[in-house]
Amino acid sequence: MRVYIIVAAVFWCGYVDSRKVRGISSSYKRFYRERKSFLCIDGSRMIPFEQVNDDYCDCEDGSDEPGTSACPHGRFYCTNLGFRPHYIPSSRVNDGICGQRERAYVEGQMRTLDEGLRLKQQLIEEGVLLWREKQAQLRELQQVAEDLQVKLEEHRRKKHEADRLKEQTLKALEAGNGGLIRHQNSSVTSIFHLLDTNKDGSLTVDEIKAKVVLVHDEQRVLSEGEALALLDRGHRMDLSKFQSTLWDVLTRGDTVKIKDTQGAPGSLSSEDPHLKAADRAAEWEATNLKKVEEAYETVNMEISDLQKKLAIDYGTDWEFLFLNGQCYKLKVYEYTYTLCPFNQVTQKSTAGVEVSLGMWGMWTGKPKNHYSQMVYENGEPCWQGGSRSTTVTLTCGTETALRSVKEPSKCQYIMDFQTPVACQPVLKQQGIHSEL
Repeated sequence: MRVYIIVAAVFWCGYVDSRKVRGISSSYKRFYRERKSFLCIDGSRMIPFEQVNDDYCDCEDGSDEPGTSACPHGRFYCTNLGFRPHYIPSSRVNDGICGQRERAYVEGQMRTLDEGLRLKQQLIEEGVLLWREKQAQLRELQQVAEDLQVKLEEHRRKKHEADRLKEQTLKALEAGNGGLIRHQNSSVTSIFHLLDTNKDGSLTVDEIKAKVVLVHDEQRVLSEGEALALLDRGHRMDLSKFQSTLWDVLTRGDTVKIKDTQGAPGSLSSEDPHLKAADRAAEWEATNLKKVEEAYETVNMEISDLQKKLAIDYGTDWEFLFLNGQCYKLKVYEYTYTLCPFNQVTQKSTAGVEVSLGMWGMWTGKPKNHYSQMVYENGEPCWQGGSRSTTVTLTCGTETALRSVKEPSKCQYIMDFQTPVACQPVLKQQGIHSEL
């Protein structure tokens, strides 16, 4: 019986080379180069090369039968082209189990890929719409900014005019009572009430001394005699007498005038209705200008932020645009990691201390799949020197989530981020293959 087996083996693989020896990995091919004899890998025995894979176990370690189930301790290497290679016991060769398991696993992966691609298409469509919305929003904001620019110039002009009118009114007050009264057309009553400090309906020597000064010597306080002279030698003067005497003196403005204490309570500037109106107008225009300036600044900030967002590379079909403004968290032991795509990566301890692991940098995937990897750099300084950084690898999945975080070296982090938009149709071309 042995003779026939050998003959069959010679007929089948008499000229076999290491590339055609079934059940070996690439790392073991050097042991199976065709020659006259084969040395068992454990060195226990030398046999003719024709007895390799002849379905009869010659080597104790089973190395002469990598492609059959003849040896009880042998191992068969499943190549599984297009998927995960691995070893199985030789006893399972040709029982179909390996292939069925791998096939079921791969079929599950394909279903995930199909669903991921379907979701990706939806996100692409949403991304295109969102991109158009953002562009329309940018145009609207730019139009608002142009309108506000026109309003801003108009309010600046109005404020300038209000300030100029207020300044003219103040200058008129400082020029003397005659000029003031002519400029403002102030009434006899308003000036009388201005001088009547205690509002008892009559002017006294003390009130005249407090409110009236010499035109050419404003710093000197009037003497009692000078005040009495202005009161027409009386100690009190009512409105009627004021109009026929002191009013005319103040109107001429050549000898005395009303003291201006620059807005102090009871002063000319605080009591004069025209100055009050000019002051209110100036304040109103200043308030309006400030509101327009703040609105203009806010709109320009929104335009700047939107332009920065739109300048980011969101993929050929804007499929990654939906990630902007989103954040994804994952708790690993005592830390919570947060990935905010196109923004930043952070690490927060249970004590509440938050550390930056990097700010958005760029896409760093290989040319065939440029959008498969992100880098976040210039995070907080590391105690060993340099700054923290994070590399994010995007993998295909039916949901968008942060799957794992590792720190392979100090202050250098890697993340696995799963999302449908990472699914690639090219993966389906590999198909499902079983070595068995």
